[in-house]
Amino acid sequence: MLSQEFLQKLRFPELDDVSQYIRNVSTPVLVSMGAMAAATTFYLATRPKALPPVCDPDTQSVEVPGGELARRSVLLNGDCHLTHCYDDARTLYEFFLRGARVSNNGPCLGSRKPKQPYEWISYREVKERAENLGSAFLHKGHSKTTNSHIGIFSQNRPEWTISELACYTYSLVSVPLYDTLGTEAIAYIIDQASISTIVCDVIEKANLVLACVKDREHSVKIIVLMESPSAELVNRGQQAGIHILSLQDMEAIGKANHRLPVPPRPEDMAVICFTSGTTGNPKGAMLTHGNIVSNCSAFIKMTEVSCPLCPSDVHISFLPLAHMFERVVQGVMLVQGARIGYFQGDIRWLSDDLNTLKPTVFPVVPRLLNRMYDKIFGQANTSLKRWLLGFAYRRKEAEMMKGIVRTDSIWDRLIFRKVQASLGGRVRLMITGAAPISPRVLTFLRAAIGCQFYEGYGQTECTAGCTMTVPGDCSAGHVGAPLPCNSIKLVDVPEMNYLAENGEGEVCVSGPNVFQGYLKDPEKTKDAIDADGWLHTGDIGKWLPNGTLKIVDRKKHIFKLAQGEYIAPEKIENIYLRSEAVAQIFVHGDSLQACLVAVVVPDPDFLPGWTKRNLRLEGSYQELCGRAEVKAAILEDIVRLGKEGGLKSFEQVKAIYIHTELFSIENSLLTPTLKSKRNEIRQHFRSQIDELYAGIKI
Repeated sequence: MLSQEFLQKLRFPELDDVSQYIRNVSTPVLVSMGAMAAATTFYLATRPKALPPVCDPDTQSVEVPGGELARRSVLLNGDCHLTHCYDDARTLYEFFLRGARVSNNGPCLGSRKPKQPYEWISYREVKERAENLGSAFLHKGHSKTTNSHIGIFSQNRPEWTISELACYTYSLVSVPLYDTLGTEAIAYIIDQASISTIVCDVIEKANLVLACVKDREHSVKIIVLMESPSAELVNRGQQAGIHILSLQDMEAIGKANHRLPVPPRPEDMAVICFTSGTTGNPKGAMLTHGNIVSNCSAFIKMTEVSCPLCPSDVHISFLPLAHMFERVVQGVMLVQGARIGYFQGDIRWLSDDLNTLKPTVFPVVPRLLNRMYDKIFGQANTSLKRWLLGFAYRRKEAEMMKGIVRTDSIWDRLIFRKVQASLGGRVRLMITGAAPISPRVLTFLRAAIGCQFYEGYGQTECTAGCTMTVPGDCSAGHVGAPLPCNSIKLVDVPEMNYLAENGEGEVCVSGPNVFQGYLKDPEKTKDAIDADGWLHTGDIGKWLPNGTLKIVDRKKHIFKLAQGEYIAPEKIENIYLRSEAVAQIFVHGDSLQACLVAVVVPDPDFLPGWTKRNLRLEGSYQELCGRAEVKAAILEDIVRLGKEGGLKSFEQVKAIYIHTELFSIENSLLTPTLKSKRNEIRQHFRSQIDELYAGIKI
């Protein structure tokens, strides 16, 4: 029976005698009323509540007194930048010790073999192995004051983190290597950092190191291989004066010669992270323990109310550990005593790893998000499915804008459950960085996945991040407010008409997360950090009314692709111009795309002869430019030249548009000094560029 009190709550004031009313009402009506009562009770019990905002969404940063128009986070207590969150965790070594304590020696690092569950090693075991390996480093002649650099050349796996923790335990410095740099750059890093010991994951990497040092003087004395080295590899190493042994043997040496830890100080060097840059040799950004701890602590501060991390959290590690984005995420996980599970090493199996690990923390890059977005909409292959998807998205977006983030709405159950399940079904925190993401993609995936989803901005020189979207602000198209560990100011770039007084200019960063400079390169250090300690990023930013930052341009003609790779288009154009068929070329890319395209103007004088010789085709200039086989041949030729010129795969164009009119001063596409007006060319060919990207299948 329905109680009179309950009916009163349903607001039936006209009932004076409830019992008499119930006796006079038919059974179907009672059933309907019962269903309504149950539904109302369920709604009241499960009604979503908005998370309390960490700050006023309309005032996310404030101006710093001093007259430089610099701004800082409103989450700062006073004017001092955040250097650390925990008094007992001011270095990365102390980060790990705190994590071991708060986890009560819980699972730390996990890995898996194909079609197998994850296997975990505890914080105590990681600590023991790190001490053994670090003791072996000291036994082989490394120390805090001399020969302190240890190279790590590996994909993400537990041994990577153990090797780095071995460095931290004994105040040594890790120097990551990665194969996309190329052999010349790797050889340069080895020489620049005077690396004598390199930890490699597989034989192929050891062979690459041997190739880099072949037939020349070098500093390498030891290669530690995470797997068992073959006799042939050991012999090749001996011929180069390099001792090659397994990680297991190296740890055994350390165990037999154990040393007490040599804890670092916050001001001690932790990592030298070489950035690929755009031209010339890579630059070694020097980062201290204090730099990295301040950046990790700022992220913890930003998320401590909306999404605090704890030992039960699980992070999937697949973004390269050679870059600081992933390293900072791992630092945050370790200090909280959480778990880190590594992917199998092949991005094609990432989905299987996600379903097996079921992570709660998932850092991503825009390229992966773009693929997710395309796949979701690709499956909505009928007008009805597209309508339902759009309708569900709009309902969840409306909730998000009210501060409600959840995975248990009816739209989640009907539409988005499969999306969430594809990530393991437990993700509660995501962060994207390394390159900008389309506001459309970010907003849709925030709604579909239903978790705290942040966007960050930064670079290696400020450890990783310097801004991040704040919890509760689900708007897109900006990179958030300054992190609590730094201030940001915009500096005039008059030649591009960006003025700080208008809230526009080059983004400059100051704070404890700013690096110490480039290894053995005072000139480039001086170019990056001015006399007042401000890091000049080279990016052009604009302050929005709510105190968030929007990146709008690049000071130089340099840009990032969606996967985070820097591109210098002039370098590529100069190589492609070696083609006889090409008179002018404009290479284009942007941070929302994963590849390059180009506008090519064939040479009117050389094209007819070139096509006759290479394609046995004849015709007028206009006729030849309109033929598909000519376009394909030009693309093939410039890509060939690119390979010969040492371009990496991401530096090669994937599609070209053939234009028959030369860029000139008269058509406003060249300057009076005959340099390309890149902005004008980009806008002039915008529709053709969009068509090129639309036709590329990656």
